[in-house]
Amino acid sequence: MLNNLADCEDGDGGASQGDGNPKESSPFINSTDLEKGKEYDGKNMALFEEEMDTSPMVSSLLSGLANYTNLPQGSREHEEAENNDGGKKKPVQAPRMGTFMGVYLPCLQNIFGVILFLRLTWVVGIAGIMESFCMVFLCCSCTMLTAISMSAIATNGVVPAGGSYYMISRSLGPEFGGAVGLCFYLGTTFAGAMYILGTIEILLAYIFPAMAIFKAEDASGEAAAMLNNMRVYGTCVLTCMATVVFVGVKYVNKFALVFLGCVILSILAIYAGVIKSAFDPPSFPICLLGNRTLSRHGFDLCTKMVVEGNETVGSKLWELFCTSRFLNATCDEYFSMNNVTEIEGIPGAASGLIQENLWSSYLTKGVIVEKRGLPSVSIPDTPVDMDQPYVFSDMTSYFTLLVGIYFPSVTGIMAGSNRSGDLRDAQKSIPTGTILAIATTSAVYISSVVLFGACIEGVVLRDKFGEAVNGNLVVGTLAWPSPWVIVIGSFFSTCGAGLQSLTGAPRLLQAISRDGIVPFLRVFGHGKANGEPTWALLLTACICEIGILIASLDEVAPILSMFFLMCYMFVNLACAVQTLLRTPNWRPRFRYYHWTLSFLGMSLCLALMFICSWYYALVAMLIAGLIYKYIEYRGAEKEWGDGIRGLSLSAARYALLRLEEGPPHTKNWRPQLLVLVRGDQEQNVVHPQLLSFTSQLKAGKGLTIVASVLEGTFLDNHPQAQRAEESIRRLMEAEKVKGFCQVVISSNLRDGMSHLIQSSGLGGLQHNTVLVGWPRSWRQKEDHQTWRNFIELVRETTAGHLALLVAKNVAMFPGNQERFSEGHIDVWWIVHDGGMLMLLPFLLRHHKVWRKCKMRIFTVAQMDDNSIQMKKDLTTFLYHLRITAEVEVVEMHESDISAYTYEKTLVMEQRSQILKQMHLTKNEREREIQSITDESRGSIRRKNPANTRLRLSVPEEQGGDGEEKPEEEVQLIHDKNTTTFSSSSQSPGDEVETAPEKVHLTWTKEKSVAEKNKSKSPVSPEGIKDFFNMKPNQSNVRRMHTAVKLNEVIVKKSQDAKLVLLNMPGPPRNRKGDENYMEFLEVLTEHLDRVLLVRGGGREVITIYS
Repeated sequence: MLNNLADCEDGDGGASQGDGNPKESSPFINSTDLEKGKEYDGKNMALFEEEMDTSPMVSSLLSGLANYTNLPQGSREHEEAENNDGGKKKPVQAPRMGTFMGVYLPCLQNIFGVILFLRLTWVVGIAGIMESFCMVFLCCSCTMLTAISMSAIATNGVVPAGGSYYMISRSLGPEFGGAVGLCFYLGTTFAGAMYILGTIEILLAYIFPAMAIFKAEDASGEAAAMLNNMRVYGTCVLTCMATVVFVGVKYVNKFALVFLGCVILSILAIYAGVIKSAFDPPSFPICLLGNRTLSRHGFDLCTKMVVEGNETVGSKLWELFCTSRFLNATCDEYFSMNNVTEIEGIPGAASGLIQENLWSSYLTKGVIVEKRGLPSVSIPDTPVDMDQPYVFSDMTSYFTLLVGIYFPSVTGIMAGSNRSGDLRDAQKSIPTGTILAIATTSAVYISSVVLFGACIEGVVLRDKFGEAVNGNLVVGTLAWPSPWVIVIGSFFSTCGAGLQSLTGAPRLLQAISRDGIVPFLRVFGHGKANGEPTWALLLTACICEIGILIASLDEVAPILSMFFLMCYMFVNLACAVQTLLRTPNWRPRFRYYHWTLSFLGMSLCLALMFICSWYYALVAMLIAGLIYKYIEYRGAEKEWGDGIRGLSLSAARYALLRLEEGPPHTKNWRPQLLVLVRGDQEQNVVHPQLLSFTSQLKAGKGLTIVASVLEGTFLDNHPQAQRAEESIRRLMEAEKVKGFCQVVISSNLRDGMSHLIQSSGLGGLQHNTVLVGWPRSWRQKEDHQTWRNFIELVRETTAGHLALLVAKNVAMFPGNQERFSEGHIDVWWIVHDGGMLMLLPFLLRHHKVWRKCKMRIFTVAQMDDNSIQMKKDLTTFLYHLRITAEVEVVEMHESDISAYTYEKTLVMEQRSQILKQMHLTKNEREREIQSITDESRGSIRRKNPANTRLRLSVPEEQGGDGEEKPEEEVQLIHDKNTTTFSSSSQSPGDEVETAPEKVHLTWTKEKSVAEKNKSKSPVSPEGIKDFFNMKPNQSNVRRMHTAVKLNEVIVKKSQDAKLVLLNMPGPPRNRKGDENYMEFLEVLTEHLDRVLLVRGGGREVITIYS
């Protein structure tokens, strides 16, 4: 019933490539391992028998949960696969490890490490007991707070392989999870480099100094020679360790307890030495010249002169400072003026030395280590010879540097959570074992700081490499029974820690790769046949080699401190976010956590990052930020129920509630678009150019909702709606439209569009502008519903105070890949619409398609207007709006209504009456329309204005009506409170034709009678007589006259414009003239390529004020 992790981590890798389903098994609904062959044959649950194929019975669910197993991030199962040799896989044994063996001891092994043995004494000597105590307390507090947060996350469900990466990614999302997971991987990898460098340092400095390949000619070159030796031997050791890990991790796991035993034995030896030093301190004499500490490498006796036979001669120390052994030799001035003294390097715990080591003694590079309080005759302005046998400081030290060097000694707290699959009760063992391990190690570190300061002389503590104590490991001088216990123990413990890092880091990278969130890392998810991460191991070894080439333990430590601190910071953030969001799934068994503790831990981690090294911190954050953005744009889509999604929901809710407080100020107004589109039979968007135009308008940002309407019922058409929504989403992604899509199913298109206009959006985040395409071929529709829906849409947007944008000839609009190298965007400002006509070109010119187009604004002057003053006022207005545009005032003088206009109006009204009175079939009506179409009349009369006064086809209409002047000039555009309209989802398409053909219906008596006889139309002879005696409505004539004249002016001025924006007139209040309204708009915009009809929403959208 379950997809256990045992299957996931077997030979084929088992992990899907970014399928969004991590390898945690799911015994819940829709589990793929249900026994599908079993039919439910019980009678007690017959009511639910139809749901048994998707919803399991509670009994089977509980059985699956009881048998749930989850193997660790380790490689035990891989080794079992090797041993099986392709045979039947052994059943996986249930995990048996408890808190002590499964969490406590692994955490101890990972926390105690190279820094404790090689650098803690030096840190205490430099910083003093007080500052060292603060440093240790700060770092241990950081890890303790992180452990509390980690315990809460780890006990909030099962934690599969991946450990900390899994916890962070499932709590904060794939972007944070991938970024922090890779940082944690880099930290673990550099930790391996640090442990290898520690191993080489112990080997060359304290065990076999003669193995050094590079030897310094003088003392000043010793540091460089040591670094070169570290590089060579470090590379060799790294190669050996990587080979061991590649051959089989089972060898590493078998020796894990041996390495842990070395660590514990070494620490016990230190405490035993401290106790012994209280009554029997060990003998490690320190030789001082004045107050300067001498290195014991070149001499044995701490004296200037010795007696050989009966002669007093200079000692070996004398020879190091003088030209010869004789007493009359020329000696160093400081050597001559100061005495040689010898003190105990380990006075013991009862010596009262603690007061002397209480305060710091920071040193600069090249300074001699001196003992405070001893008399010394100094020689001013005398340079120190680096070849003299003094103990020099090898680096400049300060508090923040010491924090960076020390912090790696408290890392390793994730070891328990990484082994959650091995635990008998992970939700109990992880918090208990981790917190106890941190408490133990913190007590050891704090006590070590105090005991080192109380038992060891300050100059010995500040002697990093033990030169003053015959080259012994400083902490080893305190140990009992022998310094070799510490040397050998620390050597094996650092070897083991390095192997553990090289084992864990590749598996962490493999877990990230198999999740598929970082596309270019997918290759590292593959490995050997048994699942061993071969490619990940190779990459880990290469990155580790970078740390080896740095060669300095003190330089590598701050690097891995950054990555670990960043990981811990996000663990705290994850816990805090989940706690504050109070998500229903946040039910950790560990109760002793609080969001304030998590925030404190997060703040402490961030502070420590910048305390250690501000530039390393910035680099680490930059790396994490780049990974985050990469995953955001290129990574696989994941839905893990993470806290960031919950945080986004909370932030969205808060913002929406704030938006409810009132309408936005004019300065904050931006077009929030509702784009109505139409789909074909396959549910694909008919005119994708409409979404391209939407993308080009989004320089104003704001909301975008792309919506469509399907006819039918929800129960029957839900699959089609899902396909349509997916099609719209794909197109939005292709056109880079950031927004939402919505598909509604309604019994008819008109109601569906009305519902979208009324209910789209949420709270204050609602559309204020509707974008639709002009209804193409509206004349040819069998019924009138197409243009009736369009006009009702206009009326509804006006009633809802919404702006309306109608794109005509939308098929000619440019795509996002096109570029206009020149051209104009022409604005014909007839009536004031709140500034929409000014704002839209400004937004369009922010897009690369329209960037090189210039903006021109035309306005119309009547007979009694002062056109010169209008131009000045408009120029001033644009200047205050901070909009650059050319301004032109077009004068439209009163003129007689031409016969062309008169006849066009009459034909329009005749057509309307014919279609209402003649009940023809669709084919007959189309044949009749075709037979009486005069295709050339419109174009001829447009090209030959002198011939526009043509005879009307109805003799009775030849009277002076055609010559009658209008009583007053009526503007086509008359509504000052116009608003935007949205086209029905059925009619977003624009006309494709660049010059739509006009259909003019002309009738004669003979033709009408013949048609009557042919079609047996029920129209009475009286009706036909009335039809031919009709006269055009004078209001329609005036409107048509305005449309014709204004179109003539627009075509003359803007025929070559890339886009024409024009005020859209409102529909007539009398619904009987709706079809005439569509004709007016056609006449107004004919012979123009790209037209955007605009109606404002009844409010100002642009302001001159800042």
